[in-house]
Amino acid sequence: MSTVNSFGAKSTLTVGGTDYEIFRLDTVPGFEKLPFSLKVLLENLLRTEDGANVTKAQIEALGSWDAAAEPTTEIQFTPARVVMQDFTGVPCIVDLATMREAVTDLGGDPNKINPLSPAEMVIDHSVIADLFGTEDALERNVEIEYERNGERYQFLRWGQTAFNDFKVVPPGTGIVHQVNIEHLAKVIYDREADGVLRAYPDTCVGTDSHTTMVNGLGVLGWGVGGIEAEAAMLGQPVSMLIPRVVGFKLTGEIPAGVTATDVVLTITDILRKHGVVGKFVEFYGAGVASVPLANRATIGNMSPEFGSTAAMFPIDDVTLDYLRLTGRSDEAVALVEAYAKEQKLWHDPETEPVFSEYLELDLGTVVPSIAGPKRPQDRILLSEAKAQFEKDIIGYATASTNNDIVDLESKHSFPASDPGAVPGEESEHTREVHINCGAPVHASKPVPVTTPDGEKYILDNGAVTLAAITSCTNTSNPSVMIAAGLLARKAREKGLKQKPWVKTTLGPGSKVVTDYYEKSGLDKDLEGLGFYTVGYGCTICIGNSGPLIDEVSAAVNDHDLAVTAVLSGNRNFEGRISPDVKMNYLASPPLVVAYALAGSMHFDFDTDALGQDTDGNDVFLKDIWPATDEVQTIIDSSISREQFIKQYATVFDGDERWTSLPTPTGPIFEWDENSTYVRKAPYFDGMTTELTPVADISGARVLAALGDSVTTDHISPAGNIKIGTPAAKYLEEHGVRQKDFNSFGSRRGNHEVMIRGTFANIRLRNQLVRAVNNGAEVEGGYTRDFTQAEGPQSFIFDASENYQAAGVPLVIFGGKEYGSGSSRDWAAKGTSLLGVTAVICESFERIHRSNLIGMGVVPLQFPAGESWESLGLDGTEVVSITGLEELNNGTTPKTVKVTATPSEHSPEGKQPVEFDAVVRIDTPGEADYYRNGGILQYVLRSLV
Repeated sequence: MSTVNSFGAKSTLTVGGTDYEIFRLDTVPGFEKLPFSLKVLLENLLRTEDGANVTKAQIEALGSWDAAAEPTTEIQFTPARVVMQDFTGVPCIVDLATMREAVTDLGGDPNKINPLSPAEMVIDHSVIADLFGTEDALERNVEIEYERNGERYQFLRWGQTAFNDFKVVPPGTGIVHQVNIEHLAKVIYDREADGVLRAYPDTCVGTDSHTTMVNGLGVLGWGVGGIEAEAAMLGQPVSMLIPRVVGFKLTGEIPAGVTATDVVLTITDILRKHGVVGKFVEFYGAGVASVPLANRATIGNMSPEFGSTAAMFPIDDVTLDYLRLTGRSDEAVALVEAYAKEQKLWHDPETEPVFSEYLELDLGTVVPSIAGPKRPQDRILLSEAKAQFEKDIIGYATASTNNDIVDLESKHSFPASDPGAVPGEESEHTREVHINCGAPVHASKPVPVTTPDGEKYILDNGAVTLAAITSCTNTSNPSVMIAAGLLARKAREKGLKQKPWVKTTLGPGSKVVTDYYEKSGLDKDLEGLGFYTVGYGCTICIGNSGPLIDEVSAAVNDHDLAVTAVLSGNRNFEGRISPDVKMNYLASPPLVVAYALAGSMHFDFDTDALGQDTDGNDVFLKDIWPATDEVQTIIDSSISREQFIKQYATVFDGDERWTSLPTPTGPIFEWDENSTYVRKAPYFDGMTTELTPVADISGARVLAALGDSVTTDHISPAGNIKIGTPAAKYLEEHGVRQKDFNSFGSRRGNHEVMIRGTFANIRLRNQLVRAVNNGAEVEGGYTRDFTQAEGPQSFIFDASENYQAAGVPLVIFGGKEYGSGSSRDWAAKGTSLLGVTAVICESFERIHRSNLIGMGVVPLQFPAGESWESLGLDGTEVVSITGLEELNNGTTPKTVKVTATPSEHSPEGKQPVEFDAVVRIDTPGEADYYRNGGILQYVLRSLV
């Protein structure tokens, strides 16, 4: 609550006969030149000024913002609300429930642990596409979802009743980010404070990195780890530096044949190359008005992929039209317009704010694109996709000559043959290439496959085995969803079918999508190509893909085929989509349908026919691609305000499955010791009200030595739980059968499962284990256990157990962009619980760096231009870090000294290495969290 009003900013705004207290921006000198996003931050500071956390000096610093300067001023941002999805949200509620007990143990009031900011959770991450391609796929997948997740859902229903200001959107409703823009977001918030009705900009933080989708609506918000979200719910402001803001000018209009997905992949490519990590991006210019709200949301959604904190669009008439369409009340829309215009938050294309950096894109220059095979920023022109695939397949496909594995990591590209030939014709589809060793190898691996119906075909490298219309990025956008349906309609009219090896799925972002598909009849056209609805949730984009077609999966695994997935999502990292699929490509929904028809990435849509029509004529993509006016006609006749009002009227109610769940009651949760889904978190065990002084780290061993672009998908447990792994063994020991293992995401509320899956990704490459494998690359969650005489290869969890039993601290070596990807709190929680005290790498992703500090792990960077390899390290050393104790004096050292001493496991003749590592504790607030052992401990002590 604001207790200080240094600028006399309190005022009254009257809209429709209702008075609202507002804090006027024009009372702060310099406000008029600020970008939209910084005006929102300025209002936030004016409203929350208390003289301690938020001071007059911070407000003045923001008003006199130097666009060209590097960020140095720390501010405290208090979001209006917190939004969560269930994977990251369940641990939040587990931690809050645990904190209630911890407060009681420390002599405090458990009811103090209660959201002080409104918190909303959308259960969208649990449904898995087990069944697909049939009319009952949706119903059966939801049934299985409840069978798997009953314990978690009971816990969340308890939370809904036990905590104030906490709402849950039950399963089977929609994807969190789509529900956020279509219903939860207010744009201008109104809420009673100190007995007065206030109006202020809607802001939020979310436990999913794609929270930035709401930026398209003019709502400032971004993804944080679950750790930061818990603190925000408990009234702790988000500590941040006033950021640099990149102005991105849009001109022109999107040409025919180009989709919003093509635009966002182009923008992602531009911004990645420019470098926007830690910055705000803000779109402005005359072209903004021509960008539909759904396209703005698509662009905002991909903010984590280009690396910015937020990707803002200002408020204008397009915003108001969308609010009306999606069922917001006339009063709410009137407040948005009046407030935005009064506070100079309304977009004026004639006025150019001051930005730190400037970029520009003529939308008319955008061409169809996809991205892959493993990063969303790796854009490929659709016209060049086939040629690029032939280069990218190197390193993914394995080939053998005389039973000897041949290294394909050469500079030679080779073609992969098309799937789909008739068995017996393999020789026609096998091409040879000579690589460095001079030996001929088969570039393709044609495998005869027979379906249960007796159909026969050849499966080969490059086959598209999964085509999925999925993910918040695109399922919120009617233009691309309608285009996908129309393309399917035209394909069916030509007699085309999806290839028999392609698993096809449709995961709408909300039930409104189903409404307009049914009204237009496009649902039947998509179903005609196998695209039946499998669930209302993230599904394939987060790895909830379920099994591939049985005979396809068998062929892939028996013959180590490098097959592909094409999805309309935002993430395509290695190992994320399906354990059977090595290469993943992002594409617009209509291109997803097109690739299901093509069946292979070894396909050129300009020159290769998708098939023949009933008259035997070749059919090309251009023959079935829908025209822009066709798409718009369907949108105009099939989408209405009434659909949104109807679908969101009961959004928090849930179906009979939800309402019939037996739900515990009371302020303290009754933990079930036999539960394998929800267990009391260990973070506060042995905690006292007094601080334990920060200590230097000595005698540490290296748990993993990793390369560049290690994502939170590599670190955090995700996807299926594989038989034979530590997590699987734990579940088996607790009586869980393999068919009931479920996914790591569904078991996020059980730390015992999660720490056993940390750093266990099947594509993780820990360079430490090469030495015991004759220098060969090894994939999976393995390390060397130096508590044993020979330092043998071991599961990372098993080695961690031994290290912790011996009292040995651990460190991680990493490369560039460490921790990029989703805002997975378990990437930090698991790291901490494995006994890791420091992560030393070349650069960090913003959220993960913050989360490490929030869990008491210090993030350090190698000196500029250096890496662990360039310094001569190999991970066999004993590591000591000195200089951290300076934090006990209330200051944060800029660097600390790292000494790596050879051990008995190091190569003979290895010398000690010393270097100064940069301490990436960037703000005083982060330093306070680290001194307390973590953000939750800090909050708990402050409440007690």
